[in-house]
Amino acid sequence: MDKYLSTYLVLVLGLLIYSCVPVQEEVITEVTMDISDQTLQKIYDFQDKATLDSLYSYFEHPDPTYRYASAMAFASIQDSNALEKIYPLLQDNNQDVRVAAAYAIGQIGHPSGEALLFNYFERTDSLMQWQRSNSTILEAVGKCGTDKALDFLSKIKSYDLKDTLLLLGQARGIYRFGTRGMTNKLGLQLMVDFVDNAKIPESVMTYAANYLARAKYGNLSQENIQALIRRINNCESSAVRAGLAVALGKSKSPQAMQELMDLYDREQNELVKCNIIRGLKYYPYAQVQSVAFKALRSKQTQLAQTAAEYFLTNGEGQDGSVYLRMSRDSLHTTVKGILLRAANKNISPIYEGSNMQVNNELRYIFRDTTRNVYERAYALKALGEYGWNYKFIYKNGFTNKEPVLRTASMEALGIIAADKDFDKNFGLGRKQVKRELSQYFASVINGDDPAMMAVVAGVLADSTLLYKDEYDNSSFLHVAKRKLKLPQELETYYALEDAIAVFDDTEIERPKPEYNHPIDWDIYGRLPATPQARIETKKGDIVLDLYPFDAPGSVVNFIKLVEDGYYNGKSFHRVVPNFVIQAGCSRGDGYGGLDYSIRSELSNKYYNDAGFVGMASAGLHTEGTQWFITHAPTPHLDGKYTIFGKVSQGLEVVQTIEVGDIIETIKILN
Repeated sequence: MDKYLSTYLVLVLGLLIYSCVPVQEEVITEVTMDISDQTLQKIYDFQDKATLDSLYSYFEHPDPTYRYASAMAFASIQDSNALEKIYPLLQDNNQDVRVAAAYAIGQIGHPSGEALLFNYFERTDSLMQWQRSNSTILEAVGKCGTDKALDFLSKIKSYDLKDTLLLLGQARGIYRFGTRGMTNKLGLQLMVDFVDNAKIPESVMTYAANYLARAKYGNLSQENIQALIRRINNCESSAVRAGLAVALGKSKSPQAMQELMDLYDREQNELVKCNIIRGLKYYPYAQVQSVAFKALRSKQTQLAQTAAEYFLTNGEGQDGSVYLRMSRDSLHTTVKGILLRAANKNISPIYEGSNMQVNNELRYIFRDTTRNVYERAYALKALGEYGWNYKFIYKNGFTNKEPVLRTASMEALGIIAADKDFDKNFGLGRKQVKRELSQYFASVINGDDPAMMAVVAGVLADSTLLYKDEYDNSSFLHVAKRKLKLPQELETYYALEDAIAVFDDTEIERPKPEYNHPIDWDIYGRLPATPQARIETKKGDIVLDLYPFDAPGSVVNFIKLVEDGYYNGKSFHRVVPNFVIQAGCSRGDGYGGLDYSIRSELSNKYYNDAGFVGMASAGLHTEGTQWFITHAPTPHLDGKYTIFGKVSQGLEVVQTIEVGDIIETIKILN
């Protein structure tokens, strides 16, 4: 008995000891995104509704997935009141959470973020454990920092080639300063050094080249010009070469001009050639126009369009008849339309005797020769390049049954109103013509076409045109604003606010759109982790990989519209060479949509490659039905436009799309 009793007591004692030891909960260390995770869906809903306190409650959650998602939500919400709550996450033990916190602080853009971002930068990270979060901090400083921070960022010389992410963060940070209009000599030199070093990663070079193409800085030194010439001739990346082509043009150096003209004949990439043409606009027309004429004859749509745009902007009177003749031979609707504008703008009485030939031809195109609404719209806008067409434009466009043509008519009148030679063109009749135009504009504002109203409001908002003096007061603008249907006509609302600010001499306080369209979680719940969609056109198919974790609301909205057949038969209404193609407008003119808006979802995805799919918008949280696909890296869109997918097949089709090409259908593949 003693033996059994002893064994029993040992077992009892063991159980007692075991029961006193606390059960260790599993420690979750990885961020894991799961379509079926209902807690994650709640966080997305809180982001959608901007419910701050509910999001804060996840900042200390043991699962880093929820800390990450709740922190990233503030990159879209952008409320500076959240900063004090977000800052501690910069010390989180999970790097993804730190990245989300740093990215959100940069997106909020408040100056107070600078000191804390630098404070939580891991300076002694010899094992490179925190490179991703450190890189994001450097970029975030560029979105909220002061001149002092720019100086500091520009002076960092300690990163070597193995510090790829830190170099990228530094380049992005200086680039972000540049997009805010902040530059210095040290930052400029560093970006030149980045592109001049063949061993620098392409990702870093791309941001540096885009900085040199877009930022407003002082003159490049001769040494810097030589560095850019070396790199443009020896770089495999077309994205880098494209950026450097514009940068060399901005230098206005005769050597750079000759280099660009010679490079055009050697260059094989269409998009780089587009930027060579754009770079040449900084030089005298007579010296470089031969290259633009070569481009105009190209069978590549984007290149020919870029050349036509060059002639519209930089052309001269002696070639007006040439533009007219070449428009007749053009294979591309868009190119033809732009050339007709260039012809009407540049035909000089000295060389042609009168403008009647081109204007008669434009009227004929508009009235009789084509059913292509975009070609007719281009003809109408081209008529706007000769001011005395204003009555014809108003009569034939104002009540046209086609929305695209109604909008084009107002754009044409806007061209006339904004012409720097308005007084010279109309002579003694200038006051009467301006009075008539102001009456036309008032009738549009008092009407019910939101696109026409938006275009006219843009004219009235230009204080240099002095249309304010043509009206007794701004009451008609206020009445029109109150009649708009929101959120569907929000873009027009904003345009009217801009005009009212000019008329009343007041500041614009633009409220964020209200939450009005919840995410359909039933659709989301049946998605695979990597859903795909196929866009079918006559030029070929385009397959998209969608991003349900980065932009759940946008993906669900897109899929719902696809399932409803909304996009079937819609046109690509906007094409900007070496930039984007855009579709999804119910009117076909870029002003159409449905009676709701969805929220911006600005995750830390980057427009660092061709083929990204983004939501078009008129500002934060104004997205709806329209979306675009990029032709090339477009880093100036980073953090401003929702990325909800990327082209995985058919990028070559994207590059051939023209205005007016039709989406036959879109299908969800899985």
